[in-house]
Amino acid sequence: MNYRERAMLWTGEAYDVETRTRVNAMLNGDPKELEDAFYKNLEFGTGGLRGIMGIGTNRMNKYTVGMATQGLANYVRKSFPDQALRVAISYDSRNNSADFACITAGVFAENGFDVFLFDNLRPVPELSFSIRHLQCQVGVMITASHNPKEYNGYKAYWQDGAQLTAPHDKNVIEEVLKITDPSMVRFGTCPHSRIHTIGEDVDRVYLDSILSLTLSPESVARHRDLKIVYTPLHGSGVRMVPRALRQIGFEKIYSVPEQEISDGNFPTVASPNPEESSALTMAIEVAEREGADLVMATDPDADRVGIAVRDAEGTIRLLNGNQTASLLTYYLLTRWNELGKLNENTYMVKTIVTTELMRAMADRFGIQMYDVLTGFKYIAEVIRNNEGKRTFIGGGEESYGFNVGEFVRDKDAVIACVMVAECAAWAADQGLTLYGLLQRIYEEYGLYKESLISLTKKGKDGLEQIAQMMVDLRNNPPTELAGSKVVKVLDYNQPEVTGLPKSNVLRFFAEDGSVVSVRPSGTEPKIKFYFGVKGDDVDAKLKALMEQFNK
Repeated sequence: MNYRERAMLWTGEAYDVETRTRVNAMLNGDPKELEDAFYKNLEFGTGGLRGIMGIGTNRMNKYTVGMATQGLANYVRKSFPDQALRVAISYDSRNNSADFACITAGVFAENGFDVFLFDNLRPVPELSFSIRHLQCQVGVMITASHNPKEYNGYKAYWQDGAQLTAPHDKNVIEEVLKITDPSMVRFGTCPHSRIHTIGEDVDRVYLDSILSLTLSPESVARHRDLKIVYTPLHGSGVRMVPRALRQIGFEKIYSVPEQEISDGNFPTVASPNPEESSALTMAIEVAEREGADLVMATDPDADRVGIAVRDAEGTIRLLNGNQTASLLTYYLLTRWNELGKLNENTYMVKTIVTTELMRAMADRFGIQMYDVLTGFKYIAEVIRNNEGKRTFIGGGEESYGFNVGEFVRDKDAVIACVMVAECAAWAADQGLTLYGLLQRIYEEYGLYKESLISLTKKGKDGLEQIAQMMVDLRNNPPTELAGSKVVKVLDYNQPEVTGLPKSNVLRFFAEDGSVVSVRPSGTEPKIKFYFGVKGDDVDAKLKALMEQFNK
């Protein structure tokens, strides 16, 4: 079936009048727009279902959400026969998120599930926590994370509170593909007798649980006047992050009032992505005005955090995800060691594209550092496989995601913000800022530096270009990285070699320790190049690598 035939189906009686009218207009309009909207179905990737909102099979709308939910509900019922079924649902501040959450809740309710729907927007990590807390088999978060405002998405979680991994991810896709028409969806009302509202009752338990993981209450008490600026970037961290910081003992928390407004248009930022320096501009202005020591910003679903700190001259500097993960790894391992908690059964996890500095620290402390594919669900999978046998300290990824402890099975910006602030208080006990602590780490372990190039290729043509780039790199891999001989190539399409699930990732390793990793994004029309160097002349090495691949 080609895209015009797909579009024609959407002019039938199964679709409402507004949808039929708009599709008819698209059929007589720009063929490129029609093709992009209908050339495929949205699929579950590393971050679940995610796409531009609008009409079409390749768009987020009430029909694609309803059909995905029906397929997911069918799979859960098959997986848990003869059980009472329960699902937890949350959503962020994006346009249509509340509506999509209600549609999702209604479909589950009509399929016989008891539905636990948050009374307002809540972070991804709280949704993950609530699945296990409420003994649900499945959970759904309506969010497109840090994507631009025209996107929304649908993150599906399994009973362990983690996003879907094999075989469930592919099995759910198979069930969703069987739902070929909205008439096959059991759409229900919202509210519904099976939909139960949750809120403060779960908030309290979630906060108490994650705050039980803190390590330096005495340091916080001594530095409770540490000045912290926090912004949710119009997203779901607006209540939980400041509340957690205050509950642990910090008293001087400054907000960015304009960005506390929950608004899916994200009017004060070009993109609600803490990886982008411009997203922290307003928070840094507040920090300069108030003389704050630390700036933190979370993305719309509050699973990732970007931070800025003052250097030795008092200038506010942004840290990247690798630097934040390194600080937290150093802090956790040092404090666990001081408290006598480290042993042969403790471990940490990072993704393959995250700084090798984390591994160097784990090696020195004598604990295992697992490497997993990109996507926090793979970190959660390691936690699940070790549950009851080994103790997870923490873990993270270069894209600003981190987690501590086993209460949450996804990256958690709430606990990450708490740990960053606590680490700052602990460093202050030693006469250091967070920036100064980072320099100490480099003095102890050597200088590591990383960077990223992300190329956007939109539409069907863009996906084809990305696929061809990966083919070219496989057929003609580089023989050197910025002048250093390539000594190893890992193709993650070969699980028998890597020991990890099959994935469209290439990694090139050079004699001097430089590493380049290449992967298409699972959630956006992008191909990403990750660069890592260490030792002397890291700036020159990094520049040469980026020039080599950015052609």
